[in-house]
Amino acid sequence: MASILEGIRVLDFTQVYSGPYCTLLLRDLGAEIIKVERPEAGDLIRYDIPHTKGNEGGPFIILNRGKKSVTVDLKTEKGRDICKELVKQVDVLVENFSPGTMEKLGLDSQVICKINPKLIYASISAYGQTGPRRDYPGFDPVAQAMGGMTAVTGFPDNPARCGVSIADFSSGFFAAMSIIGALYHRQKTGEGQTIDISMQDCIWQLTSIEFAPYYFLNGVNPPRLGNGHAAMIPCNLYTTKDGGRVYINAGVLAQVHRLYTAMGRQDLINTPLGANQNERFQHRQEIDDVISAWTVTKTTHEIEDILQKADVPCTSLPSFDEVCKDPQLLSRNMIIEVDQPISGKVKTPGSLFKLSRTPGKIDYHAPFLGENNQEVFSEMLGLSEQEIAKLNDDGVI
Repeated sequence: MASILEGIRVLDFTQVYSGPYCTLLLRDLGAEIIKVERPEAGDLIRYDIPHTKGNEGGPFIILNRGKKSVTVDLKTEKGRDICKELVKQVDVLVENFSPGTMEKLGLDSQVICKINPKLIYASISAYGQTGPRRDYPGFDPVAQAMGGMTAVTGFPDNPARCGVSIADFSSGFFAAMSIIGALYHRQKTGEGQTIDISMQDCIWQLTSIEFAPYYFLNGVNPPRLGNGHAAMIPCNLYTTKDGGRVYINAGVLAQVHRLYTAMGRQDLINTPLGANQNERFQHRQEIDDVISAWTVTKTTHEIEDILQKADVPCTSLPSFDEVCKDPQLLSRNMIIEVDQPISGKVKTPGSLFKLSRTPGKIDYHAPFLGENNQEVFSEMLGLSEQEIAKLNDDGVI
């Protein structure tokens, strides 16, 4: 089957998480990704733990499947000239250096977009290309804090970072979405453009939907609810008789009433604990205490069985290894194997793009460092084997 972005070529200067996730999504949808890496060293996470017996970093493999790797020393004039020549033949450039880095290299959008006016030039950084914090360094934990997510995550006396590097991955996702939008605009107008994605902006966008109204409408800081939910009451992680834990959440009033009925507590339905959301909000702890008193009298399996029959959202808390064996994920090909030339078969996530005509495809290996130097430099730049060998000897590639 044809892919949505088939024929789109991306020059990828990114490393670590945010940018590589952006270009992974584009590759999943069919784009050709040419990953520019440092000679000898490569992406900062190429060899990060946990790694394979072949010393390939697990996160690197996941994030860079299906990409072509070329090595270019951007600190050399010849290396920068190579990139400027490649820019003439690509549709998109993505970078996630600190603001000002590409400008120092002479590869900023002002220069590059003159070489290729139809180019989409996307930048991802901690705070964006403008504003008073533009030049401040920042990684995912800083962006989570500065976007407000850490302030609302955790327990009342203990804020916590989200375990997933959500600032990195959300900024990569929003960058990919912006690129696809810009490609559509270019298809209609012929115009290229620049894209400026801030990790802080992305976290604020995600956090603000549920939590900004507390402050904007009521002038109060939103609460940290632990395993609870800002809008759903009840919603929490409850301990069971056999020492397990179950997540129970009732998002609508009918589910709350079905939950109480399944618990044998119909007497709660016509009380504030069974009233509308505004009423229940005032009794969150009371409701949790009632449910906790019930769950400790039943095993995890018994609770799941009772609440599934009552059509109340509920699940046991699986360990990570149980998630990796989950039949639902397996049935949707969300866990696949790729064949790494160095490390052999490695399990990775599958494609989440379940499109009926143009499904995603990401069952490719991640490249070894400089794997595609010969292919890219000969086919795109017309360089001979001797010229490529000299660039290698001179430390340019």
